[in-house]
Amino acid sequence: MNILVTGANGQLGSEIRIVSHGSEDNYIFTDVNTVEGQETIPLDITDRDAVFRMVRKQEIGVIVNCAAYTNVDAAEDNHPFAERLNADAPENLALAMKDAGGLLVHISTDYVFGKEPYNTPCNETQQGTPTGVYGLTKKLGEEKIINTGCQHIIIRTAWLYSEFGKNFCKTMLSLLSSKPNLKVVVDQVGTPTYAFDLAIAICKIISQRSYVGNTGIYHFSNEGVCSWYDFTKMIQTYSGLFDCDVQPCRSDEFPSKVVRPSYSVLDKTKIKNTFGLHVPYWTDSLEVCMKNMGVLYKDFG
Repeated sequence: MNILVTGANGQLGSEIRIVSHGSEDNYIFTDVNTVEGQETIPLDITDRDAVFRMVRKQEIGVIVNCAAYTNVDAAEDNHPFAERLNADAPENLALAMKDAGGLLVHISTDYVFGKEPYNTPCNETQQGTPTGVYGLTKKLGEEKIINTGCQHIIIRTAWLYSEFGKNFCKTMLSLLSSKPNLKVVVDQVGTPTYAFDLAIAICKIISQRSYVGNTGIYHFSNEGVCSWYDFTKMIQTYSGLFDCDVQPCRSDEFPSKVVRPSYSVLDKTKIKNTFGLHVPYWTDSLEVCMKNMGVLYKDFG
């Protein structure tokens, strides 16, 4: 079967390139921009006609949509474009898959939650309460996909990081190595997600064809719970960058255009039970990622 991956040069798309290597399925990687050394077919998913042409020409059976407008703060000033990429574009992909009789795997976010003061892991049936443009447009994207009536697997994830692209882990490594002290918020709680683990889950669902009869919304992140401060301290421990003094602070010390979720831990029971997935603990996956980046402190090597 031919699998189309959009946003293939981002974090998750790059990991799917690795995980899908040697697959019996044929993975076709697309992005709005090409990257030197990466085999990528240009595709603008906000162009509905272009999406339909690609799906028909390549005889696509599954689309994995990794593309999104993910700059949470910038989205507040770019609502129309964020909506085009996070809501209208997924609708284009869903309509193309409905036309082809195929499946859309769409990546969504914990930012569909946030306004309500949750203190237990969020499940798929809870009412979404976004607090900013990013969360609102991602929630709208979910709704538009469902309304097309296409086969779909919507996977909400959180705090994504990897060896690729820009992410919290790589930013903290840079700051820990260059700053004498650092403050990190302790009152926002969730779970980091290693993009490689999510890529494994997606490719397993597709390869086993276990999505048949199991379409709907699912949650996936690594196991466990932490704050951004806890995440940073573990990055520091694994990297050995102890010269930087890392201290906890409250989120109101860093004013932002967006009120970020204070608690967005995702309940993964449904995806584990439905597809037989093993989900690694977040610190174990962080260690693997940092080893792959070549920054793991020798005491952990």
